[in-house]
Amino acid sequence: MGATALHNKSPTLGYPEHDDPAYRKCQELKMERWIQMHYQIKQREKALAIAQHRELFYWLSGFYLSAFYGCASYYQRVKRASALAPLLPLTFVMGYYADWAYGSKLHRIQAEANIIMEHEPELLHWPGGLPTVAGIDEARVEIQMEKKMHPHHM
Repeated sequence: MGATALHNKSPTLGYPEHDDPAYRKCQELKMERWIQMHYQIKQREKALAIAQHRELFYWLSGFYLSAFYGCASYYQRVKRASALAPLLPLTFVMGYYADWAYGSKLHRIQAEANIIMEHEPELLHWPGGLPTVAGIDEARVEIQMEKKMHPHHM
């Protein structure tokens, strides 16, 4: 096993050569699964956000109907149009959340995001650039040192 096992492995840490088609296929499969997993996570996060907006819309609808009833009752007593003034901003708020929860707002946001990605990619750069392995390790070491020096703060 000694000589043949060493011959089939690369000199770095005993991993197979990257030219091996089975190794490449396995790596591609792992990457596809990773991408699919993250895509599904994002889908669930988006569904959760939509559900949250719908729930907020339900609560705002109850508030709006109560305010509408109150303003209409007050208007009946005082007969002044200013009694209905609070309904104007509330109507805009209701329209916004109705559009978000059940309308096409999400599609318009996605379309605008696609335009930004296509025509304004400079807006998408992270401040400070992409994180590096060295930067991540440095931050990890700093946190460990901080824990050692001030264990009561963590």
